[in-house]
Amino acid sequence: MKIALPLLCVTALAACSGKPPAPRTETASQAHAASTSAPWDAMTRDEQRARDVQTLVNKQAARQNKQIEQQTQ
Repeated sequence: MKIALPLLCVTALAACSGKPPAPRTETASQAHAASTSAPWDAMTRDEQRARDVQTLVNKQAARQNKQIEQQTQ
């Protein structure tokens, strides 16, 4: 038992040493920004995108209605 504990510690240290840490692809600021974003941020972006599309559709509909009125006159 006296030899098993030190042997276990030496084995654990040998297994952990000698390996370089894995490179991180994202910077610290990106990681911090990703971790602090709220879960509804993606939904808010989608909602804004939907509003923009609706505005575009409304403008196109108004333009088409104006052309129809010009043709009927």
